[in-house]
Amino acid sequence: MIERHNQVVRPGDIVHDLGDFAFADHEPYLRRLNGQMHLTLGNHDNSKRVKAARHLWASIESLRNITLPDGTHLTLCHYGLRVWSKSHHGALHLYGHSHGRLPGDSQCCDVGVDCWDFTPVSIEEIKARLATLARRRESDQQA
Repeated sequence: MIERHNQVVRPGDIVHDLGDFAFADHEPYLRRLNGQMHLTLGNHDNSKRVKAARHLWASIESLRNITLPDGTHLTLCHYGLRVWSKSHHGALHLYGHSHGRLPGDSQCCDVGVDCWDFTPVSIEEIKARLATLARRRESDQQA
């Protein structure tokens, strides 16, 4: 996985890991990975392991809302959410945890490495996959 990561991630790239980074000490892995690594905590991210490697993570959060340079709003969380900030305005939601068993739609999908051939993917690749999924319908939308 480290080799696949470094084949597509350059040293200056920003990488968002959506949790369950490693069942072991994070530091030996983080030191070998290209990119500026941001962690969104997962249920298996042991607090001792995370704290021990805190200096190698660019940031650590439970949930993250970001806006990309093209204006796309993203909500990043380890868990799949039914609704999220600005979802009714087209914001996207990326999650892990479910190992491909929680279906996505045109605005959300599982980005866990086991769903993407154990290789990090770009936002362009994610948007291309979202475009193939069923249109999102929120409960508060008009028929």
